[in-house]
Amino acid sequence: MNVKKLVGILVLVLVIFFIVTNPGGASSTVSGIGGWLASVGNSIITFFQGVAPR
Repeated sequence: MNVKKLVGILVLVLVIFFIVTNPGGASSTVSGIGGWLASVGNSIITFFQGVAPR
């Protein structure tokens, strides 16, 4: 088993452990990441709308 695969499995196990032991915190984390991604997407769209000629 190579190191990359081992690290991937370890990360997966830690994520599952976090979800099982603290589901409220896990949902807050996912919600926060989703909000951040939406903000980044909106910022990119706003940038390209400002750059595009009308």
